[in-house]
Amino acid sequence: MALAVTPPQRPMLARLERELPRDGYLYEPKWDGFRCLAFCDGSDVDLRSRHDRPLARYFPELAEALAALPRERFAVDGEIVVANDAGFDFAALMARLHPAASRVQRLSRETPAAFIAFDVLALDENDLRARSFADRRRVLEELFDSAAPPLHLTPTTADAAIAASWLERFEGVVAKHEQLAYQPGKRAMVKVKRDRTVDCVVGGLRWLADRPLPSSLLLGLYDGAGALHHVGVAASFAEPQRHELLRELGPLITPLAGHPWEHGFLLSGGPTGRLKGAAGRWTPEMDMEWTPLEPVRVAEVGYDQLDGDRFRHPARFRRWRPDRDPRSCTLDQLESTDSPPLP
Repeated sequence: MALAVTPPQRPMLARLERELPRDGYLYEPKWDGFRCLAFCDGSDVDLRSRHDRPLARYFPELAEALAALPRERFAVDGEIVVANDAGFDFAALMARLHPAASRVQRLSRETPAAFIAFDVLALDENDLRARSFADRRRVLEELFDSAAPPLHLTPTTADAAIAASWLERFEGVVAKHEQLAYQPGKRAMVKVKRDRTVDCVVGGLRWLADRPLPSSLLLGLYDGAGALHHVGVAASFAEPQRHELLRELGPLITPLAGHPWEHGFLLSGGPTGRLKGAAGRWTPEMDMEWTPLEPVRVAEVGYDQLDGDRFRHPARFRRWRPDRDPRSCTLDQLESTDSPPLP
């Protein structure tokens, strides 16, 4: 590739904050998909994930669309998403990573992806990474001026009030200072997410591999019919917390017989169940990799993204809720957010 910036290249990252930064920032919606760096030199298109894994073979419709842009040589940063009438579908996006070429072609027609551009690293022979984000944004707008679906340009605003409204409606907001240079691998941007909490029933635990201490708590919420759904885990406990959890929960260890998950949980599985921290799948014929607990303790946990009624990432333990009746911990507590429409 005759580009000023070529792979491997680390994307610029963001640090998490709870408040929008002010004065000199530009704001964008946070998109729910795969981070992707796209390197284009005519018909030669290379798509790379955040961890430099090649993606072009899985998304041929995006490679074709990028190759069709009027400017032949560029490197852009963006997000690959799959959207439907209900919003973004992360499970469908995960399913696009299929090893069979015939299945890839079929999925590209049945669940087509979109590429949302939000930064540019190079254009022709020019390396733009040292230029300000405001300058790079102008270049990106010109580059994507004639773009049509499945290519999109993310909206941006300098109005903090508009960004605050996005934060209330959507999953989050990304803020970049207008003078920000592109800093590969550095957490130089700011991502802002609302801090959402839910009270969950602790239905089981998993153990550390090297010592008899809890590694994570299995969390559940009841549906309207009284069934306890496994919605995810709480993890990332400090060593003193693990000892405290053992003291708290050890007396609640119970046989599997009669437990709400006696006959399994998440029996349908699903693509996101493979993700670290996601609600896993278990059936009685599998080896027991978890320990049942009497479903009598309630924990308040913080969470960010949902896939349906499951936590995509491990939840964060906040506190015990001895005042809550476990049966009152229902799925309708989960606070869904709208998906920002494709730009």
